[in-house]
Amino acid sequence: MPESTPAIAAPRSSSRSRNLKGGGRNRSGQTNFELYSWLFMRLSGLALVILVLGHLFVNLMLGGGITALDFGFVAGKWANPLWQVWDLLMLWLAMLHGSNGLRTIINDYAEKDQTRFWLKALLITAAVVVVVLGTLVIFTFDPCLDPNSTLSVCK
Repeated sequence: MPESTPAIAAPRSSSRSRNLKGGGRNRSGQTNFELYSWLFMRLSGLALVILVLGHLFVNLMLGGGITALDFGFVAGKWANPLWQVWDLLMLWLAMLHGSNGLRTIINDYAEKDQTRFWLKALLITAAVVVVVLGTLVIFTFDPCLDPNSTLSVCK
């Protein structure tokens, strides 16, 4: 007789998707959230590769290398709205991408619903705090707070 292979349990779906009724379901009765989450991970990963490589190229190759990175370099770069939006997109996508990956890991490994809930609540709280603080830093950055600044806007 052939040796039987052990059964592999199907991944758990979140308790939220089990409790939803009505719209937003596919033919098998499940919500499409996980499909959209999977698609987001692929697209955001591609966008992050482009954003990070562009960031590194501008900062390290065009910016004069690692020794040229200082307060003045960042101040000059963030004086241009393009670089503010670039860095903002990089921050938001990185946090959403990473948080979504950790959410998937929590769903896979947290055994109890209550543990899963609190881990996700902590993850969402941390992600929101980092995104809000990072956004504030990018858009409220004032190079004139540096007394040694040689930027023309500070004189």
